[in-house]
Formats: sequence, C-alpha cells, structure tokens
Amino acid sequence: MKDSCSVVSKLLEKYFDQEVTEQERSFVEIHLQGCTACQDSLKSMEKLRVLVKAPLDEAVQEETFPWVWEKVERGIRQQERPTFWETLRSWVDITPLFRRSVWIPAVAAAVILILVTIPLFFKKTPSYSEPSVIEYVESQTYNVMVYDLEKAKVTLIWLFEEPEEEAATI
Repeated sequence: MKDSCSVVSKLLEKYFDQEVTEQERSFVEIHLQGCTACQDSLKSMEKLRVLVKAPLDEAVQEETFPWVWEKVERGIRQQERPTFWETLRSWVDITPLFRRSVWIPAVAAAVILILVTIPLFFKKTPSYSEPSVIEYVESQTYNVMVYDLEKAKVTLIWLFEEPEEEAATI
C-alpha cells in the first residue's frame, strides 16, 4: 500500500490539475477509494485552491477594467506625435553615434577589416593549382599536344593536322 501511495503522491497534483492520462487517472481514482491519507492530500489541495482563488475573484469584481483601458487610451491620444520631417531627421541623423567615443574604434576596426578583405575578393587564383605536365610532339604529318593532370588523373590530347595550314593562319 505504501508503494502505491508514493506513486499516487507523485501523480496527485497532476490529477488535481487534470493533466494525467486515462490510465493514470483510473489508477489514482482506484487508489483514492481505499486510502484516506491521499484523500486528505487531495482535499487540502482543493482548500488551497479556494483560499487563493477567492481574493482574486473579489479583486476582479471590484476592478473596473473598462476604466483602466479608457485611461490608457486617453494617454495614448494625448501623447504628442512628431511631424514627418522630425521623424525623418531623427532616422537620418548620425551625430549621436559620434557623440560617444566608443564608436570611433569600432568604426576604425570595421574600415580596416574592409580594406584587408577587399583584395581577397579580387585576387586571381588559377583554375588548376595541381601539378601538371604538358608534352608537345611534332612530326611531318601530325602535331600532338598532351596535357596531363597528375592528381586528378586527367589527360587531354590534341591532334593538329597539317602543320603548314596552321602556321599559315597565324
């Protein structure tokens, strides 16, 4: 019985708030039928709820919430709104940024960072940085060029026919 009381005591608060599963609910209800200690715990939870809820209900009944909203709404209407030009000038005005000396090092660091990174964007890098071998063989009838990439294991072979015509076009 004591084992089931320890299990039920862990579930009792969830049961009271109706947050248990159907299986847990039926387990707790069966246990409550024969255990007066757990019944007393459940009754004390109900008494605590009544003690807490009663003053809150009284305060809600006494408070006139429409009056509170009217007061807030009146305050919003009375607030002076800046003109369009004042709003625009406040958005464009950057002098408050320079009033604090903390911004000066931050801006200087940003400028230096930009100046250092710009050359990296315009730096030309070769398309293949891998080692490669180029061989060119000439003969009376054909000229052959072989381009061999060592790491990628790619070989390109060009075959040039009639070297006289090629030399004449250049």
